[in-house]
Amino acid sequence: MKLYLDPGHGGSDPGAQGNGLQEKNLTLDIALKIRSILENEYESIDIRMSRTSDITKSLDQRTNEANAWGADFYLSIHINSFNGSASGYEDYIYIGLSDNSATARYRDIIHEEVMKLTQLNDRGKKKADFHVLRESNMDAMLSENGFIDNTQDAALMKQESWQRDIARGHANGIARAFNLKSKETTNRDESMTDGGQSLYKVIAGSFRDRKNAEQRAADLGAKRIDSAVTTAQISGETWYRVQAGAFSNRENADSLLQQIESQGIEAFITTD
Repeated sequence: MKLYLDPGHGGSDPGAQGNGLQEKNLTLDIALKIRSILENEYESIDIRMSRTSDITKSLDQRTNEANAWGADFYLSIHINSFNGSASGYEDYIYIGLSDNSATARYRDIIHEEVMKLTQLNDRGKKKADFHVLRESNMDAMLSENGFIDNTQDAALMKQESWQRDIARGHANGIARAFNLKSKETTNRDESMTDGGQSLYKVIAGSFRDRKNAEQRAADLGAKRIDSAVTTAQISGETWYRVQAGAFSNRENADSLLQQIESQGIEAFITTD
């Protein structure tokens, strides 16, 4: 499956702005997290992004690139704005499509998965004549992940954990919509059950301050390594750990450890 992943705006085009945030930065952070989850956890998915840094790219360049590549699905990530009073999540497909189209079915699944994880209210599934929906040859969807000029939505956007949840919702939707096969060994979070077997957990940092842990998780995400912030009680103190994976096979844990350390980040393996 070939996914064209499009973080909206960028470079000289900041997109929507409000509450000290810029849309172009949020869309890139979320899209990079989506890519990391899908590439780390699923087989047979090829992802191309319209941008992986803060560069300027026209709408024509984006759709022309996706069309020439022959993408199977176009996913455009955006952040909304209005007048400070509107809030919530919504997504769009092309206005000329029916509710029974393949595009609508894909969008319905992604919408459902995002709403399971986001704390935003549901503004519904919509249609529009946006360029990326009209000029892309493949099925295409655009999501609007909250309102940057709304105080409550913006407070969520500033949280690394919220960005990860939004990314996870999109990734889960893509995987379900396109029947992606999970890799035999996949990065998992602390809630994974071990069925009586030891789990080798790859920890890429342990911090007293949660903000430092979230920053480490963000650094890993930028390097296309998915992770989650968990807590551990050590000598009566709460520590925030950045867990990048949990494996029943020690060799797989060692492999991820080496990958992380090759990026100049210290990590260790624990079975606690």
